[in-house]
Amino acid sequence: MSDALIKSLNDSVSRRALLGGSISVAALASVQPVLAQRAAAPAQVAVDELMKVDLPEIVYGKADAPVTIVEYASMTCGHCAAFHNTVLPKLKEKYIDTGKARLVFREFPLDNIAAAVSMLARCVGGDGTTAFVSEMFKRQQEWAFQPGNPVPRLFEMSRQAGFTQASFDKCLTDDKLLQQIEAGRKRATEKFGVNATPTFFVNGKRLPGVALADFEKAIDPLLKG
Repeated sequence: MSDALIKSLNDSVSRRALLGGSISVAALASVQPVLAQRAAAPAQVAVDELMKVDLPEIVYGKADAPVTIVEYASMTCGHCAAFHNTVLPKLKEKYIDTGKARLVFREFPLDNIAAAVSMLARCVGGDGTTAFVSEMFKRQQEWAFQPGNPVPRLFEMSRQAGFTQASFDKCLTDDKLLQQIEAGRKRATEKFGVNATPTFFVNGKRLPGVALADFEKAIDPLLKG
């Protein structure tokens, strides 16, 4: 994230002030609060194509699980937080912790704050990344929707994950990381028709809903097969 993006965070008086704001780094120039709806989003995508990535995957579960769930989410998305806080624990208990499925979490930032938190999650590294993602979704109301400058709140929460001021600033000025996250977001839109968050694919098939029953309906036949 460039110095200009940090300034846009510092200068904001509310999260709403960031929405639709331009970002000088070209990689995030197209981020908007509401993405244009794209017609004919495919119901099924090629798994091999779906699993091509430039960044290391953020994964909940075992690498050899027979079912792979791919989630595209924005850290400032309320529906994404609801999934992580209420549905994911049940999904983990039934499928992920038992080795039947794994969840691959992919960033799809819809605004500057979401991009910043996605970068911080990546900078934590290792198992700390999924823990950081879960914690930020759990506490989303504390940092995503409050008036005033969001940077001090993000730093205080990041300190609990081991960030210092120096490492926090270094992470948020990593242009390469920002561009890689945005490239993944752009590819998801152009290749797989992702136009809203959260969006899920189960072994390449787009999930029509986000309730546990929707996952059960998609996963159980694959396990039987």
